[in-house]
Amino acid sequence: MTAEGAFRSAARVEMAVPSRYLTQLCKHFEHKLPVTHDGKRGSIAFSAGTCALEAEDGVLVLRVSTEDEAALDRLEDVVARHLLRFAFREPPAICWVREAPSAA
Repeated sequence: MTAEGAFRSAARVEMAVPSRYLTQLCKHFEHKLPVTHDGKRGSIAFSAGTCALEAEDGVLVLRVSTEDEAALDRLEDVVARHLLRFAFREPPAICWVREAPSAA
């Protein structure tokens, strides 16, 4: 799996403390998956693709990348469900925006 799959989407999630949730997501998944994170940026390597995370002022940026559209659906769902579980006190709006598929 390459870092940039043919199918990509991103979500800009408004949050009071995005770095907290970036760290929480990364720590949750690092028990089973290859993960890197430093509080401002993170990457989770799922078997079907990758999720890159970045904490900006008031925004958590999520970018998922896969090699097929069905996997993109699954990764968006997995990442969103976990973020909503961790941010249950103030559930954020997560709206994925897909890029046009790149040529293989």
